[in-house]
Amino acid sequence: MNQNVILEFVSTLNRDYIGPSLAFILICTGIFFTVRLGFVPRHYRSAWKLLLGEKTSRGKASAKEGMTPVQALSTAIASQVGTGNIVGVAMALLMGGPGALFWLWVSAICGMSTNFAEATLGQTYKHVNADGHMVGGPAYYIRYGMHNKWLAIVFSVFFIMALGMIGVMVQANSISDAVSTFLPGGGNKLYIGLALTALVGTVLAGGVTSIASFAERVVPFMAGLFIIGSLVFVGMHYNHLLGTFADVFRYAFTPKAGAGGIAGYSVMSAVRYGISRGLFSNEAGLGSTPHAHAIAKVNNPYEQGLFAMIGLSVNILICTLTGLVVLMSGILEASPDMVGIKMAQSAFCTEFGDVGKYFIAIAVFFFALTTIIGWYFFAAQNVRFIFGERLIWPYRIVVMILVVIASMTKVELVWELADTFNFFIVVPNVIALIWLSPKVAKEVGKMRRHIATHQLGTKESSTPPLPEPNS
Repeated sequence: MNQNVILEFVSTLNRDYIGPSLAFILICTGIFFTVRLGFVPRHYRSAWKLLLGEKTSRGKASAKEGMTPVQALSTAIASQVGTGNIVGVAMALLMGGPGALFWLWVSAICGMSTNFAEATLGQTYKHVNADGHMVGGPAYYIRYGMHNKWLAIVFSVFFIMALGMIGVMVQANSISDAVSTFLPGGGNKLYIGLALTALVGTVLAGGVTSIASFAERVVPFMAGLFIIGSLVFVGMHYNHLLGTFADVFRYAFTPKAGAGGIAGYSVMSAVRYGISRGLFSNEAGLGSTPHAHAIAKVNNPYEQGLFAMIGLSVNILICTLTGLVVLMSGILEASPDMVGIKMAQSAFCTEFGDVGKYFIAIAVFFFALTTIIGWYFFAAQNVRFIFGERLIWPYRIVVMILVVIASMTKVELVWELADTFNFFIVVPNVIALIWLSPKVAKEVGKMRRHIATHQLGTKESSTPPLPEPNS
């Protein structure tokens, strides 16, 4: 069968069925947990209070003991903050108009409750496997919480393929394109791929210790760099800030008519693209970030649930700043045919000139690089779940080969299949989340008792990680 025919079929399947279905499932899950947990985002301030405490920030990661909460949070953010925060937000505004940004915020608030549940369950069902490694994630709370081995294997297989292989390729291709911006004639993609493979391989070879150290150092830098650059741009347009926010709220509920040959935006398009972009950007319900949160060294599972909300808030801040820059630059009206990263680059170039183009290229480089590291680490947890430690090194080699290949070429069908596979990740994860929601609610009750008695983060009882069963 012709590859173009298969590509068209998969693209149509994703666009008309899988995409809308996933958005519906994830927003319903977010609403469920928002209600079930009594609007847990209201404890956001307590999350920061706990995170900034001295006990959470010290220590060194190890395969046997896990990560510090800060390292786990940084690794989770490495996964959440990717090229979608720039390209995806720009496309949501192009397709849904200014109102899409409002609905992106709505999906983020709902997603906080889902993220809290995922991280809390990850902590509750973390294990020490037969090789002595601290492990955890959706496969583990599906297997040992729901006691469903085969559903856990389905999750792991599709996670390895979607994020651990195809997802890594997508990000490597983005890095190759970003680096070629700085090289005469675009440079040699093979050499770019080999250099990137050497960089990624160096980090991966060190295991948990190296990955945690990398995330802890690079994530604050990359996020800070983009936030500062965006704030400078917004500051230079401060007189348009209130008007931009007014447009965001106005067109979230009323259609925006087109002018001068430019198409308008319906309320439904704002809702659809805003919610879907927000959900897929923050990864709430996808089952990715619980792999990092599960192995954090904390006294109570709810603590990492609180930290997970902070990670999502960093994600939404970057999405918001991207949206403000695009809207305040006027690029939507001036160049409505421009798409993807070029739109974000053009938006920054309106104020910074060519520097804006390089700024976005640097941001994409770091965002994609940290996502590769994060997704590898999460997928490796699933490799361990199915095969044990013996296939970790072969999997690392596969990842490095895929990085080289993706740096040189882009296969549209492979990219589309990643979105298809996401469906088979989300469904098992959401089933487990809802099934185990009483466990999460119980943990929230304990958290609220601790907050009321000023004992937040106090160890209530000894709950060591469970040993890996033989079966």
